[in-house]
Amino acid sequence: VQLQAYGGGLVQAGGYLRLSCAASENILSINVMGWYRQDPGKQRDLVAAITSGGTTNYADSVKGRFTISRDNANNTVYLQMNSLKPEDTAVYYCSAVIFATRLNRYWGQGTQVTVSS
Repeated sequence: VQLQAYGGGLVQAGGYLRLSCAASENILSINVMGWYRQDPGKQRDLVAAITSGGTTNYADSVKGRFTISRDNANNTVYLQMNSLKPEDTAVYYCSAVIFATRLNRYWGQGTQVTVSS
């Protein structure tokens, strides 16, 4: 699975951005798609995830501000980020997980999100 992430940028605190992740395969065949973020020198943390059945999960720090959604027709997953805070600044990565005989995880390239105060 190849993932193409885009939509990052520079925004002021309180603003919004929408990240997109386009998959090379039918996303209905992907068990879980999600967004992670990483600061330099820190671990990559889950931001939001959505299953093929539509169940979502969010990090506590983004609940009520971020929304993950999917467009099955276009094999794309979105992350709508509202009320952005400086602490949301990070490189955001798209992820796909497929459960077969084992768990296979795929990563897209990162996209930088910078929130200025």
